[in-house]
Amino acid sequence: MQQLVFATNNKHKLEEVAAKLNGKINLLSLDDIGCHEDIAETGQTFAENASIKSRYIYDKYQLSCFGDDSGLEINALNNEPGIYSARYAGVHGNHQANIDKVLDKLKGSNNRKARFRTVISLIWDGEEHFFEGTVEGTIRHELSGTDGFGYDPIFEPDGYEITFAEMSMDEKNRISHRGRAMDQLITFLNARANS
Repeated sequence: MQQLVFATNNKHKLEEVAAKLNGKINLLSLDDIGCHEDIAETGQTFAENASIKSRYIYDKYQLSCFGDDSGLEINALNNEPGIYSARYAGVHGNHQANIDKVLDKLKGSNNRKARFRTVISLIWDGEEHFFEGTVEGTIRHELSGTDGFGYDPIFEPDGYEITFAEMSMDEKNRISHRGRAMDQLITFLNARANS
């Protein structure tokens, strides 16, 4: 079975991606390969940040790997929080503070259009490939749902009347930005495995 490192220790992301792979590829986390460094995301775009992560792992461990960067882009906020989504309120990973900041900044705004975007950088046999997924939606006025993570409780994808946080993981994976980017990645990997 092919081994592939996902340059993350975010257990929510790992669970989402592992569910997509259906056991076809042995997915390893940074912990699994003994990488405990904090890989600084110093890029100005999702693609740059994803590439920084995958290149770091490939250069140091010589393992096929991929890194991703994802975020929420809100039209009325000039596509903020964007690459700063995880640390929008100042502390990395404080989901409630980030949500509170978004809702506060959108007070009085009728334009609540937004999208989640994921860019994946895969380094496979030394070559880099990019995959991107987006999902359009609307920012709710208040939180709804307890599943998911990050901004999921305030993001209602187009065509639905529930938030990501009200969906099962399978349902979210079918339409999410990460799910769409992962579908492209898996199609690529399957083609390589069968060639």
